[in-house]
Amino acid sequence: MSKLLFIRYNKPSGILEGGAQGTQKNYNILCRILGAENVTTYCINDKESSNSDYFNGFFLMFQNYFLGLTSKKMNYIVDIAFNYDYVFIDRSVFGIIAKRLVESGYKGKIITFFHNVEKLYFRARVQWWKPWRYFIVRCADKNDFFSCKYSDKIIVLNSRDNFEIEKRYHRSADELIPVALKDKYISYKNDNLTCVEPICLFLGAYFPPNNEGVLWFIKNVYPYVNIKMIIAGKGMSKLKEENNLPEEIEVYSDVPDLTPFFNSSDFMILPIFKGSGMKVKTCESLMYGKNIIATNEAFEGYELDYDKVGGLCNTAEEFIDRINYFSKNPIPQFNQYSRQIFLEKYSEDAIIDKFRRILL
Repeated sequence: MSKLLFIRYNKPSGILEGGAQGTQKNYNILCRILGAENVTTYCINDKESSNSDYFNGFFLMFQNYFLGLTSKKMNYIVDIAFNYDYVFIDRSVFGIIAKRLVESGYKGKIITFFHNVEKLYFRARVQWWKPWRYFIVRCADKNDFFSCKYSDKIIVLNSRDNFEIEKRYHRSADELIPVALKDKYISYKNDNLTCVEPICLFLGAYFPPNNEGVLWFIKNVYPYVNIKMIIAGKGMSKLKEENNLPEEIEVYSDVPDLTPFFNSSDFMILPIFKGSGMKVKTCESLMYGKNIIATNEAFEGYELDYDKVGGLCNTAEEFIDRINYFSKNPIPQFNQYSRQIFLEKYSEDAIIDKFRRILL
């Protein structure tokens, strides 16, 4: 049986952000195809490196080393890679690994998974006024280029990212594999209708596009609708600390299990306006059979009927009208259409054959 080296940024932890959930999905599927005993993981950010490893981190970016990848770690990866038939690089921001492998004479297959177009991701993530932003974005851009030039196969999430990659780096994806998740939904009887004062859940980690979206919603929509609003996500206590939010809005940070929030909410509210890739929070919402009211960006890459899933809204007026309509016209709290779309298109079982094509 073929052996694969799986290179990821972080070790899995109890609370996974969207990108980390995507990484774990990739790992799960590769283990299902090749067997867990044939997949070896190497974590770039191993939490065990000494501070001296990162002392020259800023200067390493000039050599296109990024996010804790050091010369020592790079040499180790190149040394062990020759024991494997595949090297799967889970993030194009580590494209320099593909470059070094090719230059070192590695004969196996190099596969790189683009969770985003990283240049666009870091341009959105790092505030424009920070002096190091230029160097971070430049480094991400260079690694995207290396991923395209030196990988045998590249995988992107959707046609939008593929278009950007073609335009910037003149390489087309070998597979478009959308965001997907291992099915964690446990069915429970729920015949409830949505409330007159619906419980609306915003799910997302503390991250500029998420923060901007939810603050925009609180300012421009929340005063004109009758809802109970809940915000939950990794690090979201900072949002409450930094902003004067209405006291009645509930904020939960670093919750290990979001299942009770999904089960008790009437609607997912996803007012996201910036980003790259696809939003994992949308996939989670589909998995739990939720009604979803969201923007084009939150629905980017998902093939579904917006009206059946809840509603597509991009302006304050559209959000207000849609939410007020559902306050007057309750619908089932559990959206069977959302759940079915997840099973058919965005579960691990739905996409495993695409990974098989890449490997075989």
